[in-house]
Amino acid sequence: MAFQPSLKGRALRLLSQREHTRRELERKLARFEEAPGTLAQALDELQARGLLDERRAAESLAHRRASHLGVARLRQEMQDKGLDRELITQTLASLQDSEEIRARQVWQRRFDAAPVEAKERARQVRFLLARGFSGDVVRRVLDGKGLGLDGEDA
Repeated sequence: MAFQPSLKGRALRLLSQREHTRRELERKLARFEEAPGTLAQALDELQARGLLDERRAAESLAHRRASHLGVARLRQEMQDKGLDRELITQTLASLQDSEEIRARQVWQRRFDAAPVEAKERARQVRFLLARGFSGDVVRRVLDGKGLGLDGEDA
């Protein structure tokens, strides 16, 4: 019979790859729990030792995904991972100021020119909205207001 790592060992392996929320670890490790309560106990111990930290997980997620997604989409991902509403709000507050810049960068990576036809404009609007950028930001990016297309002030 092969060696089976403990729940804590499995959790540490996952945490060594990237920050996880408690809910993510519970979901990933539930099938390995042999006795009820052992998973919660292992996660409590990791939390007490500072190895499992919700704030770090939120900041890590925001850092990894902010260059591709808007605040609305990041908020949804954080809620799906079980993060506290207040923690989400605090983490995303710092990204509000760069929302238009990030949307413009995402748009530039995907499209090589501003839309000329209504059909193409609608496609570009859907693209940016699906990535969680607000309608206001999308409108400013596609109208070319604010920053120039090359990132310089217009």
